[in-house]
Parts: sequence; C-alpha cells; structure tokens
Amino acid sequence: MIIVSDTSAINNLASINQLNLLNQLYGNVIIPTAVYKELTETTFPVAGATEVQTYSWISIRSVSNQVMVEILQKELDRGEAEAIALAVEISADQLLIDERQGRAAAERLNLRCTGVLGVLIAAKGRKLIPEVKPLLDQLIHQAGFWVAKPLYNKVLKIAGEYN
Repeated sequence: MIIVSDTSAINNLASINQLNLLNQLYGNVIIPTAVYKELTETTFPVAGATEVQTYSWISIRSVSNQVMVEILQKELDRGEAEAIALAVEISADQLLIDERQGRAAAERLNLRCTGVLGVLIAAKGRKLIPEVKPLLDQLIHQAGFWVAKPLYNKVLKIAGEYN
C-alpha cells in the first residue's frame, strides 16, 4: 500500500505519542520534501521532527511535477501542494491530509483521503488502540487540533463510543 502524508497527520499523531499507528496501519509512509522541511526546518521544536529524521518507515521523496505544485499552491500551502502532487505522481493508495481545502483539492484529483480522525477510527477497528475518545481529547487539548462538536460526536459514534 502506498501512503503519502501531509504534515498534519505526522505532527498531530506525534504530539500525542501515537505516530507509530501509521506504521502499524500502513507499513511505510512517504512524505514530500516540503513536509519534511515544515517539520524539521523550524526555529522551535515541532512534534514529529525527530521521527521523520529517524524512523526507517518514513521516507522522503521529491516531487517531479513542479507545475502541479505551483498550481496547487494558489490555494494551499507548499506542504499540502507537494503531498497532493506526490500522491498523484506515484499513484498513492491513500493521502493523509486534514485541512478542508487540501482534501477538496485532492478529491478533485480523485485521490483517496483520510485524516488523523480516520487513522484513529481505523486503529480502533484493527484493535491497535482500545478507545478513540481519550486520544481524540488529547488531540484537542494537547495538540490544539480543532474538531467541531458534530464531527467529534460523529467520530465517537463511528468508533462505537457515543452514548
């Protein structure tokens, strides 16, 4: 399975010490150069920076189609644009991306997408985690991941944890 990730999935899962879920669910994960730079070339520590430099199951690839990246950058940041372009270029089975505009652009290009919440649901479905709710709450309170209340409830309902 070929999986490409944007910055958000790596950063947010690393923030709650659950980055290994990506390896357990998908095996290898590919990130474009811009995502690597967003995580590692900062003036302050970022969750996921050490992991993308040390985990053997995370690989970095350059995007060949810079024209597509430039077009996508008219509405998205560089990391999102490169993640989408790379996913198209290597015919990825799935793209890990959370931002609404990025997902919309990816879906227009017929890419299959999921985000951090989908990763948590899949992890529970495969019995890699016992519950989604504690991790969802950590994402919100520790990582600053914004989730609207209706989506929060929907995720818990899908995970079989909504009363």
